[in-house]
Amino acid sequence: MEDETTQHLANNSPFIAWIHNISLNQQKYMKSKIKDFDFDHNMRYIIFIYDNPNCSQEDIVNMFGQSKGNIAKVLRKFEDDGYIERKTNPQNRRKYMLNTTKKGSEIVPKIRQISKDWEDEVGITDEDLELKKRIMEIAVNGMRLVEE
Repeated sequence: MEDETTQHLANNSPFIAWIHNISLNQQKYMKSKIKDFDFDHNMRYIIFIYDNPNCSQEDIVNMFGQSKGNIAKVLRKFEDDGYIERKTNPQNRRKYMLNTTKKGSEIVPKIRQISKDWEDEVGITDEDLELKKRIMEIAVNGMRLVEE
């Protein structure tokens, strides 16, 4: 924070606004670096599916707070583009299990590297691990709060 205007913003902005700012700026950075992959900020869903094999569309809706319709549209595009596949859940035939395809699995390390580069550039270090854990706890508490 260098000048009076940014100092005023820092002193008078809610904490959640800064979290939102971090998220948006990371998405902008990622989007600028992954032009070759024809993705936008929705790449986070591919990473989630990769990290959570056999997850459901509902899991993604709950994690990211997006509408079912929006998630369905994005997943359909990823499926059409060959990044993910849907299989009927044998325990609940009305639901699908989502997994990355070979193509989707190959892109995840590239996306992760771009994300790591962003973290390095903005100064996020291993020393911030406790802060990351605390923010995740707050996020989980927030999800539980709106479920009740």
